Amino acid sequence: MISSPAVERRSIRGHYNLSTLFYRMLWGPHLHHGLWRADESAWVAQVHLTEKLAELAGIHGGEKILDVGCGMGGSSIHLAKKLRCHAEGVTVSPFQQKWATLSAGWHGVSNLTRFQCLDVEQAVFEPARFDVVWSVECTEHLFDKPRLFQNACAWLKPGGRVAICAWLAGEELQRAEQIQQVKDVCDGFFCPSLGTSSDYVAWMEQAGFRMQHVEDWTDRVYRTWEICRDRVRRFRIRSIARLIDQETVVFLDRFDTILDAYKTGAMKYGCFVAQKPV
Repeated sequence: MISSPAVERRSIRGHYNLSTLFYRMLWGPHLHHGLWRADESAWVAQVHLTEKLAELAGIHGGEKILDVGCGMGGSSIHLAKKLRCHAEGVTVSPFQQKWATLSAGWHGVSNLTRFQCLDVEQAVFEPARFDVVWSVECTEHLFDKPRLFQNACAWLKPGGRVAICAWLAGEELQRAEQIQQVKDVCDGFFCPSLGTSSDYVAWMEQAGFRMQHVEDWTDRVYRTWEICRDRVRRFRIRSIARLIDQETVVFLDRFDTILDAYKTGAMKYGCFVAQKPV
């Protein structure tokens, strides 16, 4: 695991309060990578990532889902609309919580979704409440990643699954420039640390889960940052960001960094599904 001690909780919350609109303009309602199969649009690729993770997690319909780091509610709303799942999303950003709630109403799934402004590292839920604990690109922002999986095991019913997509540090990095790339991504994207694929497997198994799927999707997702970088340049988003704050400018400037990190192997993109024993 590679850490960035400079990242603070208040910076993560502030980033998403300020930058959610940039995400929406640059990318769309899903605040996560696209998963490409061919030359489909970015929107289709984003939905495909959600649907592929749901397939691997064995979500067939009607499950109770905890969406950790729900963002603007993209995954929760999609699963509620398509599979009639009952989704409860948590985000540290009050702006995102309001957006997700309004979006759920717009899509007609307010009765199946609920969004809270809550730090999941401080959250308390009833034991055996959920069928699935779902998190797409949120664990990067957690300060105590192993604790999430310990808590998730308690929150899940027997046989429940944890389904994770995460940015990862490459395994056993030796080159100083690769390690620096990961640290630059952590600083620019407000990640206290990035674990490796092996770290995630160990954390889940130590929490009592049995691994079902461990997949490397790096080659199928990195196009995300090529598209975002090109849109920043085309629409001169950096000039707008300079009027807001310097941290947002740094965030935009790190798009090339994360793209290079994927291409050099300094970073990977992983998918993990594990089951709580029955």
